[in-house]
Amino acid sequence: MERRILIYPAVAQDGLLASKVLSSVGIENLVCSGSEAVLAALAEGAGALLVVEEMISGAAIQPLKRFVDAQASWSDLPILVLTKRGADSVEAQRAVEHLGNVTLLERPVRTIALISAAHSALRARDRQYHVRLADQRKDEFLATLAHELRNPLAPIRTSISIIRRLEPSAQVAKLTDIVDRQVVHLTRLVDDLLDVARITTGKVALNATRTTLSAVITHALEIAASSVQEKHHQLDVVQPTQDYALEADHARIVQSVANLLVNAAKYTPPHGHIALAASVDANVVTFRVRDDGRGLEPASLTRIFELFAQAKSANEPLSGLGIGLNLARKFAELHGGSITATSEGLGRGSEFVLTLPVVVGVAQPASAGGPAASEGGAGRRVLVVDDNRDAADTLEAFLTMEGFRVAVAYDGAAALEKVESHEPDVVLMDIGMPRMDGYEAARMVRAAGRPVRLIALTGWGQALDKMKAQQAGFDHHLVKPVDLATIIDVLRA
Repeated sequence: MERRILIYPAVAQDGLLASKVLSSVGIENLVCSGSEAVLAALAEGAGALLVVEEMISGAAIQPLKRFVDAQASWSDLPILVLTKRGADSVEAQRAVEHLGNVTLLERPVRTIALISAAHSALRARDRQYHVRLADQRKDEFLATLAHELRNPLAPIRTSISIIRRLEPSAQVAKLTDIVDRQVVHLTRLVDDLLDVARITTGKVALNATRTTLSAVITHALEIAASSVQEKHHQLDVVQPTQDYALEADHARIVQSVANLLVNAAKYTPPHGHIALAASVDANVVTFRVRDDGRGLEPASLTRIFELFAQAKSANEPLSGLGIGLNLARKFAELHGGSITATSEGLGRGSEFVLTLPVVVGVAQPASAGGPAASEGGAGRRVLVVDDNRDAADTLEAFLTMEGFRVAVAYDGAAALEKVESHEPDVVLMDIGMPRMDGYEAARMVRAAGRPVRLIALTGWGQALDKMKAQQAGFDHHLVKPVDLATIIDVLRA
C-alpha cells in the first residue's frame, strides 16, 4: 500500500487510462474520485500522487497543502502534476510553490515519460521509508540503551545509601556524594536523550496539571544543586512573595529551568555568581538566569539552541551532549512561550530569559491538615522482584535497614510463589525479566485477587511503558534509578 501511486484525474476515463499504463509495468495504483478520497488514501499510505492541475486549482489546493505541511519529518511525498501545454500556468506555479516535492509533466505526456517519472518518484519514496526505519530503530535503540543504563544505576544509588548508613564518616560522605552526583548526571543525560528522540518524532505531549511557581523553583533548584555546588558557585534566587498557580506540565518546566541553571554553572568559572529571578505579569511567568561566566559571541546567541550545539572555548574541552538548551526551547514552545539569550560579549556573562503564558491565578496555601505519614517500615512486608540480582539484593538490604520485612525474587514466576508464601503488602517489581515478565506477573497477581499494592520499578520509562504497566494492574510506575526517599514515601503511603 505504501508503494502505490494515487491517481487523481479530472475525468474518470483519464484516470483509468493512467492506471492501465502504470499497471502494465507492475506499479500498484489507485484511482481516487474527489479530494476526500485522495486524503483518505494518503492517510493510509502512498508512494506518490499523480494529479492533473485542474484538480488543485484555486482553493482546491488547500487540503492537499495542509497534508503536505503536516507530514512527518522523514516524509516528502512525491507529487506528479500533469499540466496543460506550456508548464508556466498559474496552477503549475502554485503547485511548485505550495506542495513541495513536485514534478511537472506537460500534457500530452508520453507513456515512457510517465512510467519513468513514476519509477523515479517511487525510488525517492523508498529512500524516505529507509529514513523512517532508521528513525524507528534509533528510537528503539535509545529506549533500550536507557533501560540498560538505568539498571546498573539503580543498585549503585542504593549501595551509596547503604554505605552512608554503615560508615557515617566525613570521608565516606565526601566520596559517596561524588558518586551520587555522577549518578544524577548520568540519569539526566539518559532522560535528555530520550526527550530528544520523542520530540524529533512528535511523541512529546504535555501533561498539563495544576502546579505552583514555588514548587517549580524548588524542584529546579534541587535538580541543579549538584552542578552549582561542584564549582562552589554563589546562587541567588529572587521570586515573588506571593505564590502563583500554573497550568502547565510541571516536569517539563522544571526541566527547562534546571537546564538553564546547569548551563550557567557549566560555563561559569569556579566561585562564580548565578542569579535566578522569577516574576509574574498577568498570565505570563518569566524566569531569568544570569551568570558572570564565559559569555557569548553575537553569532552564538541563536545557534546555542540548536540540537547538539555547544559554545566552544579554546581553553576548555567540550562536555555534555549539547541538548539541554534545545530541550528548554522545545518545551517553552510547546507551552506557547519562548526562550532567548543575551550577552555583552565573551567574558562578560550571559542571561537567558524563559517566558511562559501559564499563570492562572494566585496559589492557595496548602492545607496543613490530613493524615501524617507513618514512620519507618513498621514491619510492613515488601517483596522485591528483579532479575538484576545486585539491584534486588541492595534494595533488600536498604529496606531492611528501614524496618521493612523484605523478601526477594529474581523473576516473575518466582515472584508469584513469594506472593503466596511471604504475603507482602507491597510488591516492587521489575518489568523486563526472564521466564515471566513483570506485566504478566502483575496480571496473574491481580487475577488471584491478592490485596497487594503493585509498584513497577523499571528502566522502561516511556509513556507507552507506563500505560502498559497501568493496564497490567500496577498502582505506580517508578523509573530507575529512583531516589530512595521516593521509594520509602511510596511504600509508606
